[in-house]
Amino acid sequence: MSIENEFERATESPPLFNYLQEIIPLEDIRDFASPKRIGSIDFVKGFAIVFIMLAHSAAIWLNSENYYLYGLLFALLDFLGPSLFVFLSSLSVIFSIRNKQNKLPSKVLRMRIFSRGIIIILIATIYNVASLSIEAPSIPFPLNLWGWSILMFIGFSQIFSYYALRLTKLSRAILGIVIIFSSNFIRDLFFIPGIEEGNLIVIIVHYLVIGPIPMVPLLPGLAICFISTIFGEYLYEAMNKGTHDAYVGLYRIFMTWSIILILIGIGFGFQLYTRETILGGVFEYPNIALLDVANGPDFIDIPGMPEFLIRGRGPNLIYNLGAALLVISISFYFIDIKKKYGNFVKMLVYYGKVSLSLFFVHQIFLGLFSRHFGIILFLITDLTYIGLMGFLMYIWMEYANGVGSPEWLMAAMGRMGKKKRK
Repeated sequence: MSIENEFERATESPPLFNYLQEIIPLEDIRDFASPKRIGSIDFVKGFAIVFIMLAHSAAIWLNSENYYLYGLLFALLDFLGPSLFVFLSSLSVIFSIRNKQNKLPSKVLRMRIFSRGIIIILIATIYNVASLSIEAPSIPFPLNLWGWSILMFIGFSQIFSYYALRLTKLSRAILGIVIIFSSNFIRDLFFIPGIEEGNLIVIIVHYLVIGPIPMVPLLPGLAICFISTIFGEYLYEAMNKGTHDAYVGLYRIFMTWSIILILIGIGFGFQLYTRETILGGVFEYPNIALLDVANGPDFIDIPGMPEFLIRGRGPNLIYNLGAALLVISISFYFIDIKKKYGNFVKMLVYYGKVSLSLFFVHQIFLGLFSRHFGIILFLITDLTYIGLMGFLMYIWMEYANGVGSPEWLMAAMGRMGKKKRK
């Protein structure tokens, strides 16, 4: 056998099935897209996944007397949910790209980012089938494979953010602003009387861009990828400098822009809507149904939901981006500047590192209770449940090496890229 053939055999990648059976280092699973030395990012990601778990369980477990609290608090605190989670996921792509930019060929780096995105998208299709079979059983298979759920958008955001980074910060800011301020107009066009009836092109475009149940639709969500990468680069630059002055300067940038964006979002989105007055109704903007839930008791009469709280509207995205930056900047100040790193912070940092797995696992047991709990018993039960989910994640990650988890799949795809490079 020739030397060339021996070399090819020694360096070729093993079959995919056998390769994925190899043990993935636990640190690779924990840190597949996390900025090392910036604990606040994983802390906020953990904070976001805990809020999502609280919201999902409250929707099912709270009894009829206290159910209005779910509608009221979820509407007010929705910025802690999907938009914050997607913002952090898009922001973290910066570190995956910048850390390897001069170490890997651009083609290999691109394939690593794309493979991670595609894995999440494939997982999202399974999630869509399961969730839509409950929330919208009228949508048949295979149409229910598609939908802009949190996971679907996170998967695509990996790819969108990769291309966004090729643009200058100013270009990204302009594109983000254009997307935000044009999305309301574009989405309202779909509901001009007669435009969708019998128009197959309009129906298909609406299905692809908005989806059957638009949790995080492409419009205006795409703007997150352009804007989050700007702040991600500021964060990456400060992390590389590693000085106290660099961190304080970053904190001031984040805090200043958080206040500006929040005020702009409220200023452009103070108009009140109900499911009857907003074009598309609850089908196009599902969380406006929270207004009806909040108005459940006789002693509450809220006339409408302000536009900056309606997920999927342009002012809402501006407001949520500002609120996300505010949460990140406060966490960054106490954790990375003041070094307040107690047990509670460590717990949420761990939750942030396994947030994708938690997103799946916590939903498996939500059906154990239905309309059972008052507010006090709900809080006790739910906090216990969240702690149990964290314990299960610890067992899965520490003693089973996280095999089969989304984080494990991401780390596996990254190692495949390294193997091919070698």
